Amino acid sequence: MSGTRRASIPYQPALDGVRALAVAAVLAFHGGVAALPGGFLGVDAFFVLSGFLITSLLLAEHRDTGRVDLVAFWGRRVRRLLPALLLVLLVVLLVSRKLLPGTELGALRWDELAALGYVANWRMANREGDYFAATGTASPLQHTWSLGIEEQFYLLWPLLLIALLAWAARRGATVPGRRPAAVLPVVLLGAAGSALAAAALFTPGAPDRVYYGTDTRAVALLVGAALAALLAQRREAVTGRPARHPVLGGLALAGAALTGWCWATADGGDAWLYRGGLTAAALAVSAVVAHAVVSPASPTARLLALPPLVWLGRISYGVYLWHWPLFQWLTAERTGLAGLALLAARCAVTLAAAGGSYLLVERPIRRARRLPRPAPALAGTAVAGVAAVAVLGTVPPAPPPKPAIALDAAPPTAGSPTTVPPARRPGRRPGPPRIAFLGDSVSWSLGTYLPEQEKFAVSVRAVQGCGIARLPEVRYIGEPHPNYPGCEHWDDRWQRGVRADDPDVAVILLDRWELMDRRLDGRWQHVGEPAFDRYLSGELDRAVGIAASRGAHVTLLTAPYTRRAERPDGGLWPEDDPARVDAWNRLLRAAADRHHASVLDLNRRACPDGRFTWDAGGVRVRSDGLHFTPEGVQRWIAPWLLPELYRLAVRGA
Repeated sequence: MSGTRRASIPYQPALDGVRALAVAAVLAFHGGVAALPGGFLGVDAFFVLSGFLITSLLLAEHRDTGRVDLVAFWGRRVRRLLPALLLVLLVVLLVSRKLLPGTELGALRWDELAALGYVANWRMANREGDYFAATGTASPLQHTWSLGIEEQFYLLWPLLLIALLAWAARRGATVPGRRPAAVLPVVLLGAAGSALAAAALFTPGAPDRVYYGTDTRAVALLVGAALAALLAQRREAVTGRPARHPVLGGLALAGAALTGWCWATADGGDAWLYRGGLTAAALAVSAVVAHAVVSPASPTARLLALPPLVWLGRISYGVYLWHWPLFQWLTAERTGLAGLALLAARCAVTLAAAGGSYLLVERPIRRARRLPRPAPALAGTAVAGVAAVAVLGTVPPAPPPKPAIALDAAPPTAGSPTTVPPARRPGRRPGPPRIAFLGDSVSWSLGTYLPEQEKFAVSVRAVQGCGIARLPEVRYIGEPHPNYPGCEHWDDRWQRGVRADDPDVAVILLDRWELMDRRLDGRWQHVGEPAFDRYLSGELDRAVGIAASRGAHVTLLTAPYTRRAERPDGGLWPEDDPARVDAWNRLLRAAADRHHASVLDLNRRACPDGRFTWDAGGVRVRSDGLHFTPEGVQRWIAPWLLPELYRLAVRGA
């Protein structure tokens, strides 16, 4: 997402135009513009440009001097990229400390360190190992994955290129200008290998490894490098002498059309994208770049060199760096805006931040003819300082003291009579009353954060990432999402937990996974539709039966309203629709009637005003719009819930 200008390569304003269109596509995609579902491919346009410019610079330096000064090259990369990144990382740390829930601060710590080390792409590819990170609010540093791929390229490609040029010299290419011809086959072979790796490693429904992998996304960088090697053999291509190239102009027109089609139709989970589509998209952009460079007076170059595009292209690095965290922070809930108004506000703030960063930080450091002698040490100190802040600044605050709870304070609740209290049922294992929590990660957060009690024991058998709906095709925040491994056998896992704990009261709390769209009978359906309700009711009967299999009294907690994430346009995702929560809670009450179970209205406790809220009873109850906070559980939910559960265990319903 960056370039550099040196005397040996004339400045091409059209390339800033390419940058501008690429970053605009990314902003439109992240802003939810329906006409550009493939706007994420703007990143690949940056990759092509980076591969082209970096290779052109290295080849030109080698042609003019007979060598490549790697220290100077890497120093220029540091001056160009690091200052703005450090600024963004510091701001993200400060803001996230206020906005992110404690459960996600630990994940942010690793995101910060990965961004500093330019390995964020591998971090993002492997966040699945942490359920809360993988399904939580998108990291404010998620976009730094592309910077990681570029920096890895900047580190390794010059070394390989120098080796190739040295090999070409030994093979008899004594004229420096002819040596790029020896580089081209190797670059093309690498691009083909990257494309084949993407096709081989792609897994339908789980594209993260291919999407974020350096090996699988290097094809665009290498296509740009191949273009540089090809044009380096023609001095007019790099000196900018006017030339007419009608064939190349036709290819550029076709490339522009293909780029527009990809941006208007592609989806990040499409198989064709990883089976040749990324390569085709890179070739399309390279055709446009080639025509603009070879024919500076062509319509292609003149259109791309329009002043507004050039201006946006010059600050495109900062725009890319700032846009994602700002888009995450400027939500519809905070701004009161939605749709185009929200996108306009986000873009305006992003442009202001990027412009300020460019004028006050990036350009002064880039243009400084001579940096202080301790500059490398200062850069290392700055990186170390940000790393230290990332580690220390993302430590969640200490949980508040756990309050004492009067267990006998709750009055009896209505329910079917039980002749023998569960804690005194025949065949029960001896010990204090036992309460077990079953369900998904919402149940896990509730049961885990309950204060310890002396009069009874609490166990948590809830499984993070698994509800009771096990249909394999799922839509999560608008994207395909597979069931997590083992979720199809949730009933076996529940049964083992009930057998091990022998609870007196089994508490079931299910929320997110039952509210998502799933494919049933060949079409996408959801709770509230008759066929899907019948499916869920069958699974719910199975769940209640397992919970009660050793004589426990079953208590169903209603699902609270949620706001896990906003759509890019500021709206709610379907699984956050209050109507779906209401439909699910009706199924819960019907199941309770069938099985003589109790229902406790957790939704009313967590959302006392009948709508989603972050706070209740004067404390923060929800950490991320879905899961509960330790403070909210201990100070607001537990004083209401624990006396009810204790009474059910020792007195019966």
